[in-house]
Amino acid sequence: MNIKALVAELIGTFWLVLGGCGSAVLAAVILDGDGVDTGLGLGFVGVSFAFGLTVVTGAYALGHVSGGHFNPAVTLGLVAGGRFEASKAPAYIGAQVVGGIIGAATIFGVASGQDGWEIGEGAGAFASNGYGDFSPGGYGLGAAFLVEVVLTAVFLIVIMGATAKKAAPAMGGLAIGLSLTLIHFISIPVTNTSVNPARSTSQALFAGGDQIGQLWLFWVAPIIGAVIGAAIYRYVIGDTEDVIEGAVGA
Repeated sequence: MNIKALVAELIGTFWLVLGGCGSAVLAAVILDGDGVDTGLGLGFVGVSFAFGLTVVTGAYALGHVSGGHFNPAVTLGLVAGGRFEASKAPAYIGAQVVGGIIGAATIFGVASGQDGWEIGEGAGAFASNGYGDFSPGGYGLGAAFLVEVVLTAVFLIVIMGATAKKAAPAMGGLAIGLSLTLIHFISIPVTNTSVNPARSTSQALFAGGDQIGQLWLFWVAPIIGAVIGAAIYRYVIGDTEDVIEGAVGA
């Protein structure tokens, strides 16, 4: 196993959580000393772009080392799509989860330095994901599951298309980052946007027991979606020349 690749996945996922979830926790809304919104926060659009920018910067900085997955669903989707060796997936996923937790711990360390700060409860607490009472817009289990499956599937199609041999290699990171931004535009009101089990796990561990109880969905739905999207690209859209030697089904 390439240790450098695992370190790159850890750092990349750390950066994704710190940049994306950190923006949501620390900068989405900025209050004055009386607890009144100053209007200087990033808001919905800003947080969406923050997640996209972490992927753009991470992909260009670390993609040549590890492939720039930063997401267990992406890793497993690329396995299904014939772009990544299944034997390497467990170590990649472990590095991603650890990186995400370190990112969440960093956010907690910074946020808790503010007088009177609390994680809070309910929808979106500590940038956590959820459905029902823990959905920002009050969306139920079915809607949350559907949006996570569909958006992760599309995300994998974009990733595989943008990194195909015939694609423009210099533009891959930008396309993938912008697609993640758009994904957040769509699904922040529904689930607070996961499409990434490592990101969801890291925040749920700090948000509390209720969010942990819903965490299963943010592993199952993104992974199902990733496999579906990767299979669509591999068997319907893509070229066989993109499948790596030793891939599953090759």
